[in-house]
Amino acid sequence: MDKVSALPTLRQAFARVKANDGAAGVDHVTVAEFEHHLEANLEKLARELREGSYRPQAIRRHWIRKLGSPEKRPLGIPTVRDRVVQTALRAGLEPIFERDFAAQSYGFRPNRGCKDALRRVDTLLKEGYSWVVDADLKSYFDTIPHSALIHRVKEKVADGRVLELLAAFLTQKVMGTAEGWVPEEGTPQGAVISPLLSNIYLDPLDQQMAKQGYEMIRYADDFVILCRREAEAQAVRSEVQAWTARRD
Repeated sequence: MDKVSALPTLRQAFARVKANDGAAGVDHVTVAEFEHHLEANLEKLARELREGSYRPQAIRRHWIRKLGSPEKRPLGIPTVRDRVVQTALRAGLEPIFERDFAAQSYGFRPNRGCKDALRRVDTLLKEGYSWVVDADLKSYFDTIPHSALIHRVKEKVADGRVLELLAAFLTQKVMGTAEGWVPEEGTPQGAVISPLLSNIYLDPLDQQMAKQGYEMIRYADDFVILCRREAEAQAVRSEVQAWTARRD
């Protein structure tokens, strides 16, 4: 928490939030308005984080269309102050987990992207991996179990204040209706910390596939596993189905 609450960390976090711009949250405070009293706002956040009195505000839910589909997916819009804190939290947590993430994970990671994943798929296809298990975890971000996720974070993070802050973000009230609700599972799409948390939760699956020698390429909740033989593809599909059904 000392690193997360440090003013230089919060200043860098705001710079990233400003670069991404984005809409105001439930408090209607824009990035420009937050910046107008930047040092005072950051000093207040630093003090509240150190004292343990910081409380995230509600998330504004907005629905956007899925690309190439008539369906819509929910997008959570945190307030600017919460985006700053989440960015600082991610800056503290990401190096701890990044060094041990499996090589076949490409989404939301430093110096990795979709094109890298596609190049790896292309290489394996040319090497004769012609059987493909193609998977997409339905409503993945909204269904991550909180207890299992916190447990995985605890394996590498001992600071209770950080764990409490993370739990507070996972249980932020969502204002999709006049009354709103408190989620019992999931991490909201649109939250700064969510991509990292999604990778933390799925890393055991990545490691299991790597340990067994399967050629898996994952980007967030979409992944493919390339095999040389049909029997191998059928076997790995059964393993993945069993893992995702368990979700612990």
